[in-house]
Amino acid sequence: METKKVDALVIGAGPGGYVAGIRLAQLGKKTLVVDKQYVGGVCLNVGCIPSKALINAAKTFEKTKHSDKMGIVVESAHVDFAKLQDWKNGIVKKLTGGVATLLKANGAEYLAGTATFKSAREVEVQTDKGPVLVQADNVIIATGSRPIQIPGFPFGNRVWSSTEALDAANVPEKLVVIGGGYIGLELGSAYAKLGADVTVVEAAGQLLPGVDPELVAVVAKKLQSKGIKVHTNAKALGFEEKGGKGQVKLDVGGKQETFECDAVLVTVGRRPNSENIGLEKIGVALDNRGFVKVDKQLRTNVPGVFAIGDIAGQPMLAHKASFEAEVVAEVIAGKPAAMDVRAIPAVIFTDPEIATSGMTPAEAQEKGIQTLVGKFPFAASGRAMTTGETDGFVKVLVDKTSHQVLGIGIVGPQASDLIAEATLGIEMAAFVEDFALTIHAHPTLPEALMEAVKNAVGEAVHVVNGPALAKK
Repeated sequence: METKKVDALVIGAGPGGYVAGIRLAQLGKKTLVVDKQYVGGVCLNVGCIPSKALINAAKTFEKTKHSDKMGIVVESAHVDFAKLQDWKNGIVKKLTGGVATLLKANGAEYLAGTATFKSAREVEVQTDKGPVLVQADNVIIATGSRPIQIPGFPFGNRVWSSTEALDAANVPEKLVVIGGGYIGLELGSAYAKLGADVTVVEAAGQLLPGVDPELVAVVAKKLQSKGIKVHTNAKALGFEEKGGKGQVKLDVGGKQETFECDAVLVTVGRRPNSENIGLEKIGVALDNRGFVKVDKQLRTNVPGVFAIGDIAGQPMLAHKASFEAEVVAEVIAGKPAAMDVRAIPAVIFTDPEIATSGMTPAEAQEKGIQTLVGKFPFAASGRAMTTGETDGFVKVLVDKTSHQVLGIGIVGPQASDLIAEATLGIEMAAFVEDFALTIHAHPTLPEALMEAVKNAVGEAVHVVNGPALAKK
């Protein structure tokens, strides 16, 4: 059996694994990155990137259909879905190829194969050319997660996970989405814009459970305006094919109903890929949901073994995985690094987009912090008006005593981009005055953030303030 000796072995080549591999190599560590499927992981291949390509294409198509409001008339706009898929796949190919090039350019080796722990310092990798024994001083587990399957809904031709939804051959006439979380609403909305009749089923009492209800309300209203049917407090009971169609059985408010569909998209969450890699053999501690337990330096309970990304627990976000990757690389290189952040932004690419960062009103209340809330509607933004996207608002949470900005939620145009400034401010422990005294270019969407922060203390200029709350 071939043997390789390295300073660090990274199991998984997703946004956590490949970033760890690149950074370790930059820090002078002999590094091997292993993945059983593809470079770039779920995010680049069947997640973040292809889904956003599909979402943007659907949004562009919808805007084209309604551009007559701006005096731009497009006759008989239609979607060539096969060409759309080719375009999307081309983006994925470029990005995954770029990652492979970066690994090589930085001096990290890549090996395609399935890794299994033999001991804490030895991992066997099954490749197409036979097994390879890797001896490593440090091992990083970055194996990611996979969609949760629910009983009675086996993934296949008509029952989709997000992976099948992104690789569909055509737009289904009728689509049932089970799970009103961010993946379900993102893909469900995209398919609705492309022409599908979409029904969303959510077991909880609101869509996007855990997200500020005020932000969700804007998206829910937009879904309704687009003809998307939503059932909350509803549970999926089973699926069968009948007469060339899919039949989804549901419990809607205690009443059983059957919905006919051409496809059903199951998006009820993701589970960590912690099985079948030998973690039990070396004694790595897991929580009751299968996530690997780690400390602030991403160390497991087994010396020399680390875990990052989805497998290391919530939030299951690509950018969190990449940040953890850089932290763990620094730790292995002997630098004083740790996962010590004030805020991790979260973005939901619905219509309109939702983005949040920092503390929520509910969290502040739990901690007994007295807060001020500031808002600014995009309907009052000159820039939003010029783009024709005025739904939504910016909502800011401010410590009432110190005026430190604690959290920011945005629902509206380009929320995914606007949250960057918000996160930077929270991470730097910015105060109201820091945002207010920073000149924002006009006319731009970020002005809404500045105005919302000022509104929290009664100083907004372009929206009517409540009672004067500013310190005198």
